[in-house]
Amino acid sequence: MPQLLQYIDAIARQKMRDVLYLEFTQAERPNSRPFEEIESRERILVWFDENGVPWVQCGPVANESVMRSYAGQVYIDVPFDTNNATYQAVQAFLEFSEGTMRFDDVKFWVVSLELAMGNSHHDEPGFSDRWAQSF
Repeated sequence: MPQLLQYIDAIARQKMRDVLYLEFTQAERPNSRPFEEIESRERILVWFDENGVPWVQCGPVANESVMRSYAGQVYIDVPFDTNNATYQAVQAFLEFSEGTMRFDDVKFWVVSLELAMGNSHHDEPGFSDRWAQSF
């Protein structure tokens, strides 16, 4: 069944704050397994669910020059705040204490509101229709 996913930058503009985002690099490689079969992704999402960390599937930062299939990206609905206990727990689960990732095929990003605002014209009425006509 089709799903309508939001781009991570649109989520940042809706929240009006920096947002947390996961990409799974294995899904980007030719001949890789489908994102549903990426072991690290499944392990992370199970941990999020077990620990009450809200998350939702999302697209990457929108790019008017590229059209891509969904590759398993995840928005983590936790503020990027080093004093926030839930953020601290997520960071400790995803990263070692020196800041390297625990999972080789996962990228943990903060998408800044500043970056997201660069695509604010995407929120204008009729943008998608105009974009589709010129693609």
